[in-house]
Amino acid sequence: MRSLFSFGASKEMSLAIAGTGHRPEMLRRNTVADNARIAIVLSGLLMPFAIYWLIAGSALPFVISATGLVAGMITLSLHQRRLFEHAAAGQVYALFFVGLLLSLASGHIADAGLAIAVMAPVLASLIGRPELRRQSWMILAGFVALAFVTNLLSLPVFPMPTSVLFGTSALSFAVCVTIVLHSSHRISVAFEVYDKSQVNAYRHLIEHVQDAVIRFSSDGEVLLASRTSETLFGCRRYELSGSGLGERMHVLDRPAYLTAFADANQGGKVRTIEVRMRQDDPRATALPRFIWVEVSLSPVLDAATEGVRHEVVALFRDITDRKDNEVAMAEARRAAEEASEAKSRFLATIGHELRTPLNAIVGFSEMMTSGIGGEPSATHKEYAGLIHQSGRHLLEVVRMLLDMSKIEAGKFELQTEPFMPATIVQPCFNMLEAAAQEREIRLVANIASDMPMLMADERSCRQILLNLMSNAIKFSHPGGTVTVSLKRQGQAINLSVSDHGVGMAPDSIKRVGEAFFQEQNGLARQYEGTGLGLSIVKGLVDLHEGTLRAISEIGAGTTMTVLLPINGPATNVVETDTVTPLRREPAAAPIIPWQDEKRKAQ
Repeated sequence: MRSLFSFGASKEMSLAIAGTGHRPEMLRRNTVADNARIAIVLSGLLMPFAIYWLIAGSALPFVISATGLVAGMITLSLHQRRLFEHAAAGQVYALFFVGLLLSLASGHIADAGLAIAVMAPVLASLIGRPELRRQSWMILAGFVALAFVTNLLSLPVFPMPTSVLFGTSALSFAVCVTIVLHSSHRISVAFEVYDKSQVNAYRHLIEHVQDAVIRFSSDGEVLLASRTSETLFGCRRYELSGSGLGERMHVLDRPAYLTAFADANQGGKVRTIEVRMRQDDPRATALPRFIWVEVSLSPVLDAATEGVRHEVVALFRDITDRKDNEVAMAEARRAAEEASEAKSRFLATIGHELRTPLNAIVGFSEMMTSGIGGEPSATHKEYAGLIHQSGRHLLEVVRMLLDMSKIEAGKFELQTEPFMPATIVQPCFNMLEAAAQEREIRLVANIASDMPMLMADERSCRQILLNLMSNAIKFSHPGGTVTVSLKRQGQAINLSVSDHGVGMAPDSIKRVGEAFFQEQNGLARQYEGTGLGLSIVKGLVDLHEGTLRAISEIGAGTTMTVLLPINGPATNVVETDTVTPLRREPAAAPIIPWQDEKRKAQ
């Protein structure tokens, strides 16, 4: 247990000054405890004289000494119980009580009692909360009023010899002054140490922070430069004073820097700019070079200096590596764009070069199979059919490559016009009927009534439907069904193509629309194709500002859904205000009759 008469700095006080804890609160609490100990010691020393005067017939010295002793013990006990506010209030009220006794004993307004009472608000301002300070000033006002009434009526309450009253007043005043001076000294000295520790901590932070820190006066002079500024600029700190820092700024970046500095210095605004600054070689073995520096300018705002120039604290950070990376990324982006453009030009050129001979191959092979140049033998007719089939396949591949290159290059132009979306279904059925019959696939159309006009590129929409139906036919099992559904969904047209084929895995669904992606890769893949069909569909849908969705399960089939805005890519508010949906419709549900059947991977 801590000794009652230990007046040295407490452990809490040491921690407060050393840099831990809530320092001002620690200082105040420990000062209250020391004041209680001082009151106990001094009252105990004066108690023999008070008893002597009590025997001699003067009770006031004994009452005041007992008051100091009891108040010290009570407030110390409250402090040890962590009732710090009660302990501080007890010491302030004890001063008022002692002052009141002396004032009533003398019967004068200006006496030692009033002086002691005046010291009570001072002590409250040192160790008390704002509420205690307000209360102390109100009590002092009442005290003065009571002293005035006592003096007016000339009613001394404790008559005693003048010598005893003078001695009691002097000793009481001395004890109270000792307590107040001790409180003031302890708190002022501790706060001075605290302020010094704060300054040292901030100086250590500035000296060791990675960014260079420079403080400017309100006139723009360099007041302080951190040690890291020497590393950043390759010079001594004193070389940055005067015009040294400004001369290191690249001449093209000086206007921007001066403008940002003026905003912080005069306008009190925080500014961040990127400038080029000269960096010297401290060993003088290489020529100076310019580096990119990010400068953050922060004004030191003070209410007392409002309306005038502010001091500015600037942080300088080397961002040369970041700038180099940005340049490298820009160069890589330019090279990639050039490569993409070269690829598009190559595909366009090779596509046009391939189309001419392929058209001739397809045309002449068709003539051979039809017998225009003479009736061929069965073997020749079979060979001509194979040539015709392969030629048409190559033409389709070339067409898809050209369309894909146009979409990627942003040169695919949409010719939008209003048309009935149902009109594209039957032509697509006619074009793919032969392929469906070859695989024994049944084509079914499910078109809703009262379909609105669709503002879109009809040729592109037909191509979207053809590609989706071709995929559905290709990946359906013999004897299956491919269903094309067409309906209105809010402000969009819902076009869905469903099959009961092999389906796709969840990972493959996420990659729908990637160029050259196929569910089955490698030389042993079962289904032919380039993997461009769905990527072309996605590109055309994106050009229409629509949405492509896929719902699939391995062994159960796939449903591809396309949502196209009714009024086309550039939506006209005047035309669409009448088709605002009352609720958000869910994603298109696949129209599949096999949901209740047992599903298994094929």
